Amino acid sequence: MSQPLLKIVPQSIGNPVAEVHFSIRAIGRDAWNACFPNDVEDYDCLLAIEEAGLEGFEWRYITLTEGGHVSVAMPAFLCLYALDTTLDEGFLRRSVRSVQRYFPGFLKLRLACLGSPCTETGAIGFHPDVPQERRRILLTEMLSFFEQVAATERCALIGLKDIPEQASAEFGDLFAARGYASIGALPTAWLDIDFKTIDEYLARLSSGTRKDMRRKMKSFDQVRVEMRTDFGEFLPQVMALYHDTRNRSEWQFEELTPAYFQGILAYMPGRSFCAFYFVGDKLLAANLIVHDGRMAIDKFFCMDGEKGRPYNLYFISWFTNLRYCLENGLSRYQSGQAHYENKLRLGSKLTANAMYFHHRNPLLQSVLRLVSPLFSTDEADA
Repeated sequence: MSQPLLKIVPQSIGNPVAEVHFSIRAIGRDAWNACFPNDVEDYDCLLAIEEAGLEGFEWRYITLTEGGHVSVAMPAFLCLYALDTTLDEGFLRRSVRSVQRYFPGFLKLRLACLGSPCTETGAIGFHPDVPQERRRILLTEMLSFFEQVAATERCALIGLKDIPEQASAEFGDLFAARGYASIGALPTAWLDIDFKTIDEYLARLSSGTRKDMRRKMKSFDQVRVEMRTDFGEFLPQVMALYHDTRNRSEWQFEELTPAYFQGILAYMPGRSFCAFYFVGDKLLAANLIVHDGRMAIDKFFCMDGEKGRPYNLYFISWFTNLRYCLENGLSRYQSGQAHYENKLRLGSKLTANAMYFHHRNPLLQSVLRLVSPLFSTDEADA
């Protein structure tokens, strides 16, 4: 039996119908993608995430429909959120974990959040026919509706995850007026492919970096790279590499599953691949990439930390991806939210993202505003 659909029907003709869906399939590929015409992480990507069986997450999709089409849409998720997730390792985080041994619910709140834990940003999707001056009106109605959804789902904490800089500039005052506080999120790193060859790209780097990269690229002689559109018998090895990489991370949120990795390749044929990095017969690294005709997004690079580092596999994967972009006419390489020092050194630029949050209890919201700088992730891994 399908789950019930929460729906608000307008009292007067001309107002949008607000709905929450429990599967993106209920909306349909064409209707969803019409609101996200330039997003690589589109309907098919979100469907793969939905069906990946990520523990602890419930998926929702919020839409406002008017004139027979979806005018604005956003994915959303519900989870039990540990506020210490983004704390750096240190005295404060160790103290929180000590308390949680005796009080497991300490600093854990049920969260309803617009955005996705698995996409690079929390894009707000407007249909191209929506006039610029109407976007704020529709987003205001979406927020009001989502806050009702959160109350129905018994979520005291409401959030918007990884809202990109451009959307924050347009709607940040709207979020603030509705009582949302903001904290820095991990920025997005990207590199325009406005060069014709790797040598031309290298010439733009500093002399020290250029010399270092040429030395590291010699590892190509020892590394075999395979581009695959299925994992086949290597899936258990890829998952072992993923968990090894994840365990080295200072902070963790979602835990990806084999179904996630398989689903991305299955639901995005022709727009995704995984690069395998072998030394001899040993798989030491894997890199999941999604793309369209314009941009490639590095979704996850996982590596055997001990055995892969001597072969400079992170940098080998960087140049492999740049070559892929050049050979396939892509104009941007988006390399994700980690290892910023290396990415800046290699010519990347950063675009800021922000997280917005609102607790339905005004007193607790005041407390969260006060301590929120401790949980900001905008400097993480920089």
